[in-house]
Amino acid sequence: MRHVIDKRVPARPAPVIRIRRLTKAYGHGDATVHALRGPSDPRTGGPQGVSLDIEQGDFVAVMGSSGSGKSTLMNILGCLDVPTSGSYLLDGTDVGHLDERQLALVRNRRIGFVFQSFNLVPRTTALAQVELPLAYAGVRTAERRRRALAALSLVGLADRAGHKPNELSGGQQQRVAVARALVTAPAMLLADEPTGNLDSRSTEEVLALIDGLNATGRTVVLITHEDEVARHAKRVLRLVDGQIVSDVRQAPVEGPPPLLGVAVAEVPA
Repeated sequence: MRHVIDKRVPARPAPVIRIRRLTKAYGHGDATVHALRGPSDPRTGGPQGVSLDIEQGDFVAVMGSSGSGKSTLMNILGCLDVPTSGSYLLDGTDVGHLDERQLALVRNRRIGFVFQSFNLVPRTTALAQVELPLAYAGVRTAERRRRALAALSLVGLADRAGHKPNELSGGQQQRVAVARALVTAPAMLLADEPTGNLDSRSTEEVLALIDGLNATGRTVVLITHEDEVARHAKRVLRLVDGQIVSDVRQAPVEGPPPLLGVAVAEVPA
C-alpha cells in the first residue's frame, strides 16, 4: 500500500482583529473632524479608512502623539465606541452587527482591559477585584473564586489576595488589573498606557509580566507614546492624523517578544 504524504501547509488561524476601511468622524459639513481616516482616495480626496489585521499571539504597540487617532482606534477595538464606516471583526465576530447588550458581553468575555489609572474599586480586596468580571458573567461563587486565585497566581500576587488597593504599590495594583483582565480568558489583552502612572521599576515589572503572557500565546494590543515601552512589542504601528504611517515588525508572531527575559538597567530615582 502506498502512503500519500499531505504536503499542504496548515491554514493559519483567522486574525483576532480584522478591520477594513475603518473611519471615525465627528461633526458635520465643514466642521467634520476625521479622527480615523486612513489614506486619501487619489480621485476624490476622501478618506479610504484604516485596514489592519492582528494575528493570534501577536504583541502590537500602537503609538502616536495626542490627536493622532490612537485613542479613537483603541476605543473602537475595545467596543467602547463605534466607527462611522467600515467593518471590525473581533475573533471572527462582526461587532458592527451587535446591539448594546451583545457588545457588553463581548467586552466582558473577549477583551481584557488594562488602563493607565488601574480602575480598581476602593476598599475592595484584590481577590474581589479579579472576581468582578466573572460575577457580571454569572459565574458561580466557588468557580469564580478558583479562577480569580489562579489569575492572581499568574501575576505573582496570590499572597496579596486579601489586600486592598491602598495596601498595594502602584506596580502591584496594575498587576491586579492585569489579573482581572485575564480572568475571563479573553481573545485579546487591550492595554492603554499601562505603565503611565508607574515608576521605572514597576514599569519594568509590568512589562515583563506582559512579555511573559504574550510568550504563552496571548494576543496583546498596547497603546503607548513611549519608545521604551514599544520596544517590548513584536510589531509597532505609528499613527499620524488618523492614518497608519509606519508598520514595523520587531519580532515574528510565532516567537517570543523581543525583550523577554532581557534585564533592563534600573533608572535611578
